[in-house]
Amino acid sequence: MRSDIILCGVGGQGILSIATIIGEAAMNENLYIKQAEVHGMSQRGGDVQSNLRISDKPIASDLIPKGGADVIISMEPMEALRYLPYLKPQGWVITSSTPFVNIPNYPDIDTIMADLKRLPNVVMLDIEQMAKDAGVPRSANVILLGAAQRALGIEYDKLQEAIRRVFARKGDTVVEANIKALKIGNDYTPAH
Repeated sequence: MRSDIILCGVGGQGILSIATIIGEAAMNENLYIKQAEVHGMSQRGGDVQSNLRISDKPIASDLIPKGGADVIISMEPMEALRYLPYLKPQGWVITSSTPFVNIPNYPDIDTIMADLKRLPNVVMLDIEQMAKDAGVPRSANVILLGAAQRALGIEYDKLQEAIRRVFARKGDTVVEANIKALKIGNDYTPAH
């Protein structure tokens, strides 16, 4: 088993929480894990990115080479495009369809969507609206994680257990909101 995952978005969107949940699930399965993060600009709404490598064999590097990512999970469509050079030809992109317009020259959203739709394996969903509709507005990132579950190759119940452990200190209400969000995203996606 080996999975190379790029998580990306904008500061404050919960990318590092997704990385923590995936990492917790992988460690609980006694898998090797390496992670590299870039989040220096996160306080200003800048790019946040994490390389997450999971394997049943030792991993030499924490960085994913160009053309090496199995999955890109993106909280923002333009950020998904930014990391496409790292995606394998048949890799998966799981992304929010809602732009986070944080720069004055943000590209045309229709062009971004057209570029994404040309990919062989892409899932786009309006996680912000889905989270609001479900009454879990702070768990949009976990909806995206649920949508990515099959592409990640991590069992659903292992992610659910990881959510319980990661958010336990925040109380049952937060845990249950995130479990609900995981299911919403997982129910949305077609089988890969």
